[in-house]
Amino acid sequence: MSAPDLENQEPKPHTLMVDDGADNHNTDHHNVTKVRSEGDYIHFGNEKYLRSELSEAFGGTLNPGLSPPPKHNFGNPAPLGLSAFALTTFVLSLINTGARGVTIPNIVVGLAYFYGGGAQLVAGMFEIAVGNTFGGVALSSYGGFWGSYAAILTPSFGIAAAYEGAEEEFRFALGIFLIGWFIFTFFLMLVTLKSTVAFFSVFFFLSITFLLLAIAEFKNSTSVKTAAGVFGILTAFAAWYNAYAGIANSQNTYITVKAISLPDLQDKSRK
Repeated sequence: MSAPDLENQEPKPHTLMVDDGADNHNTDHHNVTKVRSEGDYIHFGNEKYLRSELSEAFGGTLNPGLSPPPKHNFGNPAPLGLSAFALTTFVLSLINTGARGVTIPNIVVGLAYFYGGGAQLVAGMFEIAVGNTFGGVALSSYGGFWGSYAAILTPSFGIAAAYEGAEEEFRFALGIFLIGWFIFTFFLMLVTLKSTVAFFSVFFFLSITFLLLAIAEFKNSTSVKTAAGVFGILTAFAAWYNAYAGIANSQNTYITVKAISLPDLQDKSRK
C-alpha cells in the first residue's frame, strides 16, 4: 500500500503533549508540542515524519528521547564518537581479560589520547553544536576519561610515579577513580530508559564494566578484572552496533538496523 493510500484511510490518531526542547537546542525556553500518530506516521505539530525515522534514530544519534531529526548543516557526529569509544574500550578490555598473555595496558595509550580521547571529544563538541545535550555530555565526558586514563599511564605526567612504593594505595586510588565513572555512567543509563535496547545496552554494560574494574582494584582480583574485560567487550560491540545504526541506511547498504524500543513502563502503569 502506498503512502498516499495510508493517508487517505480513516485516521486513528493517538495524541500526547511533549516538550519540544530538542528543536530549541535544549534552551530553557521549551514549548509544548502536540504529537499525533497515524499509522506509519508521527506528527510533531505541523511536521510529519515516518515512525521509522524517529525510532531508528535513538542509538545512531545518541538522542535518548522521541524527537524529530535535528535541522542542521552538520553530519551526524555520534558514529565517530561511538566508534572511537568502542575501539579503545575493545582493546583495553581484551588486555583486561589477559588475551594472548598481554597484561600491560600501555599499548592503549595512543588510542586513548588520539581516538578514544581526542576524536571522541571533538564528536562531543559537535553534538553540542547540533543541539544534542545528552550526546555532547556523554561523548565529551568519555573522551575526557580516555585522556585522563592515558595520562595516568604516561610517565611524564608522574601520576603513577607518585605512588612508587605504595602499590596498594595506587590501586585504591584507581578504584576511587573508577567508582566515580561508574556513578556518572549509571546516571546516564537512567536517561536511556525510554530509548532502544541497543542504546540502553551500551550504558548498562559500561556501568557494570566500571563497577567491576573498581572492585578489581580494591580487591586486587584478577578474576574480577577478567569479568570486567568481558563486559567491556560487550560494551564495545554495543557501541559499534549503535555507530553502525547511525551511518547505515537504504542508500548505502543492504543491511540496515531496525531499532527495538524498550517497553513503555509508564504506559503499562496507566493500564
